[in-house]
Amino acid sequence: MKISKTIQEALNRQINLEQASAHAYLAMAAWFEQRALSGFGRWMRLQSEEETGHAMKFLEYLLDRDGTVQLLAIPEPVGSFDSPLGAFKASQEQERSVTASIYELYDLAHGEKDYATVSMLKWFVDEQVEEEKSVADMVDRLKLAGDRPDALILLDSMAAKRQEET
Repeated sequence: MKISKTIQEALNRQINLEQASAHAYLAMAAWFEQRALSGFGRWMRLQSEEETGHAMKFLEYLLDRDGTVQLLAIPEPVGSFDSPLGAFKASQEQERSVTASIYELYDLAHGEKDYATVSMLKWFVDEQVEEEKSVADMVDRLKLAGDRPDALILLDSMAAKRQEET
């Protein structure tokens, strides 16, 4: 069954949001790495790769449903932050925005009785729980670290050990 125009347009917007997120995370990675915080930089690079992977899942799904992919312009990301905590707070807001968009898509698909899309989106609903928790944990740790350089270096080292998503 061909996907509806309304859901097709919404999925194309989601592809754009995921790609914009990937771009934003890449800018965050560069910001960290320019400040000798390569562990946080690695964390953000992996996050960027995950977001690109998410965009590809939406793209492939649209193609599987005989939809039309329309790639939209990606806005320029913020490239400067006041602190590592500020960068991770921006990441947290990014994830909350993605979660809200996925929930809107889920509601739309359910309302149109497009159960194939509802089923596909279930993975993203579950994934966003993990995404939000991961960044929230880092925000909480950075708040605890405060202005202590030793704590920041320890957290940077921990961030470097983040594993790629399988």
